[in-house]
Amino acid sequence: MTESPVHTDLWPAPLATGAVDATVGVPGSKSVTNRALVLAALAAEPGWLRRPLRSRDTVLMADALRAMGVGIEETVSSSSSLAGGPDGTGEAWRVIPAQPHGPATVDVGNAGTVMRFLPPVAALADGPIRFDGDPRSYERPLHGVIDALRALGARIDDNERGALPMTVHGAGALDGGPVEIDASSSSQFVSALLLSGPRFNQGVEVRHVGATLPSLPHIRMTVDMLRAAGAQVDTPESGGEPNVWRVSPSALLGRDLVVEPDLSNAAPFLAAALITGGRVTIPDWPERTTQPGDALREIFTAMGGSCELTDAGLTFTGTGRITGIDADLHEVGELTPVIAAVAALADSESVLRGIAHLRLHETDRLAALAKEINELGGDVTETEDGLRIRPRPLHGGVFHTYDCLLYT
Repeated sequence: MTESPVHTDLWPAPLATGAVDATVGVPGSKSVTNRALVLAALAAEPGWLRRPLRSRDTVLMADALRAMGVGIEETVSSSSSLAGGPDGTGEAWRVIPAQPHGPATVDVGNAGTVMRFLPPVAALADGPIRFDGDPRSYERPLHGVIDALRALGARIDDNERGALPMTVHGAGALDGGPVEIDASSSSQFVSALLLSGPRFNQGVEVRHVGATLPSLPHIRMTVDMLRAAGAQVDTPESGGEPNVWRVSPSALLGRDLVVEPDLSNAAPFLAAALITGGRVTIPDWPERTTQPGDALREIFTAMGGSCELTDAGLTFTGTGRITGIDADLHEVGELTPVIAAVAALADSESVLRGIAHLRLHETDRLAALAKEINELGGDVTETEDGLRIRPRPLHGGVFHTYDCLLYT
């Protein structure tokens, strides 16, 4: 758990003097943006990403693909905001696929999607691709991807650490086929293999053999995006075996994709409505989505608010009273930081379960939340797989930030 550097100029947290009433546009989904970049890079024809998220993780992904020979051209309409309008104007990235090649070096920063989604792409490259990143990235689990790629025929030099730094010695192709992995520590291990699976000679059959599997919505997102790009995918939900996903070898289509708003990014704004008894509208909230952030509708309603989904977006209304919850967040762990903060202001105890895997993210998210809320007067204890939050009157103070993101 690494705190951010100490700065003499602290950011003053905003204070609402009454019920909020606002419409807040949120930027594009990181999870969708980075999956779309990988699929577009492996496609048989150029494609477009409209209204992508521009963040450290997505820029790292784009730069990594460029280093391997993929063309990515960026345009911005001067008449639109960065996020873009509902007609798809704003920022757009044109992706021109190419056979990945080395030698090249990829900086993953501390981005789980970059360090896990790109080694399978590198296995398809002509030449070696070295992966390196922030010091914290050396501590994050990568064994699921490394072991699986070796089983599928790839040559990887990681000094037997199962972690970064490492070099993937691409041979221009990968046979693929069946492979067993333990994705208990990250669903990204499954998504990483599925995304490149259409380009493997035999496709890929991924069998998860671990005790648990977190963040299933993100695997569903991967599957939906693969199918939209023309891939054939068999899943447990479509009548296949439990914990087995199969992707057939095929060419991928170049798409013109408008990236959905990042629903997890909407969490603090919806929380403001819940806490102050106000109202917040998030435009362009999708009617159907695989984003885990969509669970906010149900979770925050259970905590005391109400929501309405219309053509204008999602409008969430609070009463100013917050009820504690007992919730299993195993599939939507990325929502934990905001839910924990709201729970600290509730009128009853909350228990957040099923999120032990958050200890292995960019930082130990459970330890960070407990420490910072407690230093403001709260009463948060870590459990084996989550947090127990007993509301207490809070006071002002310095809330430290960490190498922590809300996205998975």
